[in-house]
Amino acid sequence: MGPQMVQIKGDWLTAAPLQAVLSCLTAGGHQAFLVGGAVRNALLGQPVADIDIATDAAPLRVTALASAAGLRVVPTGFDHGTVTVIVDGVPHEVTTFRRDVATDGRRAVVAFSDQLAEDAARRDFTINALYADAAGAVTDPVGGLADIAARRVRFVGNPSMRIREDYLRVLRFFRFFAWYGDPAQGIDAEGLAACTALSAGTETLSRERIGSELRKLLAAPDPAPAVAAMQSTGILARVLPGSDAQSLAVLVHLEDGVAADWRRRLALLGGAGVGDALRLSRDEDRHVADLRACALNGQSAGEIAYRLGSAMARDAGLIRSALTGRALPPDWAKAAQRGAAAVFPVSAADLMPALQGRALGARLRDLETRWIASGFELSREQLLG
Repeated sequence: MGPQMVQIKGDWLTAAPLQAVLSCLTAGGHQAFLVGGAVRNALLGQPVADIDIATDAAPLRVTALASAAGLRVVPTGFDHGTVTVIVDGVPHEVTTFRRDVATDGRRAVVAFSDQLAEDAARRDFTINALYADAAGAVTDPVGGLADIAARRVRFVGNPSMRIREDYLRVLRFFRFFAWYGDPAQGIDAEGLAACTALSAGTETLSRERIGSELRKLLAAPDPAPAVAAMQSTGILARVLPGSDAQSLAVLVHLEDGVAADWRRRLALLGGAGVGDALRLSRDEDRHVADLRACALNGQSAGEIAYRLGSAMARDAGLIRSALTGRALPPDWAKAAQRGAAAVFPVSAADLMPALQGRALGARLRDLETRWIASGFELSREQLLG
């Protein structure tokens, strides 16, 4: 990507609601640009989800211009410079150019700006500091185009300054490398050094923010190189004490053809109090804990699938194989299917009234264990005989 004009395209860009928001700002004499993920993903040929608009118009001016154009405005983050403009039911976040006045590593005090360069200077990575106008023409104030071409994740300006503005950027650095970086050329050395030196700052972050970031990182097609870098610098141990990423690359290799799942990767990493450390939901915590237990406790594919479903049996098998370095039995998938479909042929009514209470429960568990051990072959009559 040389000095010639770079242009992005897409149906999302030409959509009438988005163009209406941009044109109401430019018609009022202001700059209006798409910025961040939408521009980055369009350049990479990836789906565009979140569309953010940056402008030199202050929030009150944005509100006045949009209202005059007959558009609905919601002051969603007025103090931070953001208003949401709704067109035909589609919300568009419009944020005034900003510059940081003061930061404490978790939140910034900002002042509005009318300079695109000041707005770009406070963003995290160069690939997230690309701007495009309504026609798709890209403005690149900090060298993001060259970094996208090289699949290089690099902080804007001084990495240490960017991290001190928000310590979550330590984790975002690894997450963006996992999604957009080139593992063959390696992680940016200057950024890595700054993240390592300032990693203690992550301890000031909320567990919700850490958990959200690690979910996104582990959902990448191949997070192993990024997580390996986190482990080698001690950062992984800070956010996930007791975890071990040594087998993650093996797991990703074994997952060939299986959709990425951050819970499967997290179960492999392990660690003490994962659910609390990452503020997982109760269901997420149980899923990860069950998955790791099944992978480590030697249960058969059939038993795991019978108790928790075939997907859990598949994932536990993948984790077990990655951790042990041994291939799964060739009939693992077939055994899991059989277990998932199996129905225990004995009920409590078959043992009553001779057995009651605890004795009844114990006898049922014993019969179920025998039935599972038989490969779900023993019939009701054989079990009761």
